[in-house]
Amino acid sequence: MAPPPPTAVLTETVSTPAPVSPGYTKPVNSIADLPKATVENVQDDPRHPLYLGDWERSVPGKDTYFAIDDLDEPHIKRKNAILQKHPEIKELYGCDKNTIWITMLAAASQVALAYLFGRVLTDYTWTMVLVAYVVGGSFTSLYGVIIHETCHSLAHTNHFVNRLVGLCANIGIVFPIAMSFRRHHLEHHTYQGVIGKDPDLPLDWEVKIIGNHPFLKIIWVFFYPLMYVVRGAAQGKRLTPWEITNIFFTLCTDTLIWFYCGPRGFIYLFMSLWLGYGFHIGAVHFIQEHYTFTDGQETYSYYGSGNKLFMNIGYHNEHHDFVKIPWSGLPAVRDTAPEFYNTLSYHTSWVMVLWMFITDTILAPQSRAVRFYRDHLVGRRFFKVPGFGATSPTLSKKAQ
Repeated sequence: MAPPPPTAVLTETVSTPAPVSPGYTKPVNSIADLPKATVENVQDDPRHPLYLGDWERSVPGKDTYFAIDDLDEPHIKRKNAILQKHPEIKELYGCDKNTIWITMLAAASQVALAYLFGRVLTDYTWTMVLVAYVVGGSFTSLYGVIIHETCHSLAHTNHFVNRLVGLCANIGIVFPIAMSFRRHHLEHHTYQGVIGKDPDLPLDWEVKIIGNHPFLKIIWVFFYPLMYVVRGAAQGKRLTPWEITNIFFTLCTDTLIWFYCGPRGFIYLFMSLWLGYGFHIGAVHFIQEHYTFTDGQETYSYYGSGNKLFMNIGYHNEHHDFVKIPWSGLPAVRDTAPEFYNTLSYHTSWVMVLWMFITDTILAPQSRAVRFYRDHLVGRRFFKVPGFGATSPTLSKKAQ
């Protein structure tokens, strides 16, 4: 039997330790600073096979910092553990070109609605607001899922085509996010939870200002689109050529939308963006994915009906474990390896996730698990997946 969703097993915990590295104590700036892995200094990862940590989640009011893990992120190793038992999962690797047609239909539909409210139904303001939330917000959330797929080149075998699909999905968003999200999201996968490297982590001032007040958490969720931009900017990285291309492309499409759909049409798209990435059921996966509802588990899947509308975005453990599998193949991953995924805690209701995050006193922006970069590297090099020999197979340059 699958475990209850994490929303049903919340309990009090003890305080989290202060943010000091409990692992390798020598200065480590890269994998090159570590000794070579040998039979003598490599051991089996104690988290095998589920790769759950021994940390306790951070509780607002008792703890002032995130929960701290002292090993590397779990997904690459859990992937290898699963492939030991189910090598047939590799048959699911590839892309789903249906994503391209879904993108074109969704982009055209949203622009058509912008034209409808911008040029035809010009007196139906409150109807426009309602449609922007219910329909436009759903389209915006769907665009986010599509852009996410293209980040991993899962819409087509050609990387250039994936970027074009991402730009197409960006038409209805009116803000250039596709290429920036691609860079930040790939870094999130590589450095999940690593302090200073994972752009998905809340900033320190978010944790301090929002705290654990229900009203402030509502405000935080409402302004989440802005928070995502601020977190990326906080890393201070230069724009890539593709990000500059995205800006130019979006300026052109926004100009065309303003000209053909009018200011009201543009406002409709902007409201759809803000509502779709904020207080919208399709955006709850931003909380569902990595906010800690149980001790030791930093990633959560959602197995509710919303996956049918939003292209299985809820299958987040499956996605992090197998980033080469497109959205349509993720349910098969769970079906193939139920002894792994049905043993992990998971969600069945996005509504309950949002409700508990806002109202529960032990959930807040600080409810994340983090790790120091050197502990991440030490875990990668010296703690192996049992059965893979003296050195870990997870030491690819990309994963470091």
